[in-house]
Amino acid sequence: MTEYVTAPADTAGARTGAIKLHGPAAFAGMHKAGRLAAETLDMLVPHMVPGVSTAEIDRLIYDFILAGGGVPATLGYRGYTHSTCISINHVVCHGIPSEKTLKSGDIVNVDVTPIVDGWHGDTSRMYLIGDVPLKAKRLVEVTYECLMLGIEQARPGNRMGDVANAIQRHAEKNRYGVVRDFCGHGLGRLFHDAPDVVHVGKPGTGPELKPGMIFTIEPMINIGRPDVKLLDDGWTAVTRDRSLSAQFEHSIGITDDGCEIFTLSPKGNTQPPYL
Repeated sequence: MTEYVTAPADTAGARTGAIKLHGPAAFAGMHKAGRLAAETLDMLVPHMVPGVSTAEIDRLIYDFILAGGGVPATLGYRGYTHSTCISINHVVCHGIPSEKTLKSGDIVNVDVTPIVDGWHGDTSRMYLIGDVPLKAKRLVEVTYECLMLGIEQARPGNRMGDVANAIQRHAEKNRYGVVRDFCGHGLGRLFHDAPDVVHVGKPGTGPELKPGMIFTIEPMINIGRPDVKLLDDGWTAVTRDRSLSAQFEHSIGITDDGCEIFTLSPKGNTQPPYL
């Protein structure tokens, strides 16, 4: 049976497996952190071009988050030494920044999580580098649609299975694979908390959505099969069949009549091409 608890007002609390229900102050904090996260991804738009290294992107993100009054949650997290994850083409998630440069035709996911006043704003977005093939553009488009269809189901009285099923049905209708090995998660003063937010499921199953819940939805969609493997670095996950993968992520909070998206772009950058 799913357990729900009232979240502490001014501390992170412990990871107990119970789903935390947050109040208005938490939603205000998440909006502030989410805005900086979205502004960070907006800032990157003119820099996501052929020839730029992912290490340089990481440095830009570090500087921007600090200037905005935050700190990158990933920096030092479980030994990770960068301010972002940058996943290119067949990398599903957790790509490590390096001196590798982007090239025309790449599709790239950038995932950022600034901590602002103790709150985590977690979001990721796809970028198209130079002249991208139509099939890759279509994958990115459908992945964004999957995210938003999942968010449409995020309202009180629905269940996590309703969110997951909306994502799965749309992806598989387009003959894409939905990654099972990674999922969204509860969020707030903790980077990762209950519940797990899976992207494959049956309607009417899973934890009930209740006002005050805060979590991410972050579908990873592959052109090929859903299977992934972890590289020897212990972080980078890639598609087993080397097919392209895409991901979008928002942090949201369940309200009395729907949900709020904390990580919307102030510039209206929803999916590429961006302003």
